[in-house]
Amino acid sequence: MIDLFSYVLIGLGLVFWFWGTSHLLRKRSVLFKLHSLSVSDTLGSMAIVVGLILVRPNEWPLLLLALICLAIWNTVLGYVLAYSSGSEGSHE
Repeated sequence: MIDLFSYVLIGLGLVFWFWGTSHLLRKRSVLFKLHSLSVSDTLGSMAIVVGLILVRPNEWPLLLLALICLAIWNTVLGYVLAYSSGSEGSHE
């Protein structure tokens, strides 16, 4: 049962990855595309890592560290890219 749940989580992560990539093909602003891609990639990667925790419970400290790094890195990277885009407000 746990194996089935882990495979569902890994499959859901792959669906999030492809869903975020599909937004790149639409005619929207670059910031919308970037936001959609980063959110779906973060959720997809986190679902895959949780699925791996269920498959390999002995490796949970390393995989938990990977979850924390994914959450922090992708959040900070999104803020940095939005700030450096210069499309909203003035930067002095």
